[in-house]
Amino acid sequence: MDDLFGLSLLDLAALTVFLLAWLACEPMIRLIGRRRGALNADLDLMRAAWMRAMTRREIRMVDSQLLGHTINSASFFASANLILIAAVGGVLFGGEAAIRNQPAVGMEAPTRVLEVKFALISVCLARGLLDFIWSIRQLNYTVALVGATPVSESNPEYLDAYAVTAAEVLNPAMHGFNRGVRVYYFALAAGAWLISPAFLAIGAILSLALLAWRQAASPAAIGVRHALDVLNRGDSHPSE
Repeated sequence: MDDLFGLSLLDLAALTVFLLAWLACEPMIRLIGRRRGALNADLDLMRAAWMRAMTRREIRMVDSQLLGHTINSASFFASANLILIAAVGGVLFGGEAAIRNQPAVGMEAPTRVLEVKFALISVCLARGLLDFIWSIRQLNYTVALVGATPVSESNPEYLDAYAVTAAEVLNPAMHGFNRGVRVYYFALAAGAWLISPAFLAIGAILSLALLAWRQAASPAAIGVRHALDVLNRGDSHPSE
C-alpha cells in the first residue's frame, strides 16, 4: 500500500520515528545539560574559565591559535558538507538513471521513493552546513573580542566582566559547531533508509541514545567533569 510520495506505511512510520528523534535531540541535550556533569554544560563553564584566564595573560598568542584551530575545524566540516550535498544532489537531480546506478540502492523501490530518501539526506546535510556557517561567523566575532581584550593590568572585576561577555559569544559559537556535528549522526541514519525503513528508525534511535550517552556518561564527559572540579577547587587531583 502506497501513501504520501509513494512511501509505504512502514516507510512513513520509520520517517516519523526519525523526525521525532531529530526534533527531540536538542531538547534532550538541554535537559541533560541542566544537571551537573553534562558535557556541554561543563564545557560552557570551562570556556568561561578560559576567557577569564585569557584576560590575565599579557600575550594571547595561545588563545588566538586555539580559536584559529577551532575555526579551521568548523571550516573543514562546512567544506565536507558542501561536497556531500553536491554528491547527493548530483544523484537526486541526475534523473532516474543516476539514482538507479547507485549500487547500494534497492532496485525494487520506486524512483520517487528513492528521491525522497536522498532528499532527506540532503536536508540533514544542509541543516549541518547552516550550523557550521553560523558557528564560523560567531567564532570570528569571538576573535574580535579577544583582540579587543583590555590589558592584563586592568581592574580584575573589569576583566572578569569582559571575560563573561566573550564567553557569551564563544559558547553559542561552539553550540552551533556541536549541532552541525550531531547532524552527521542523523544523516547516517537517513542513509540507512536506502537499505530498509527499519534501519532508518533504528539508526535514529541509536543516534539519540549515543548522543545522550556521550553527553552524560562518556569518558570525555567524565574527564571534563573532573577537570572542572580541579579548576574549581584549585586542587591538582580530580575526585573519584
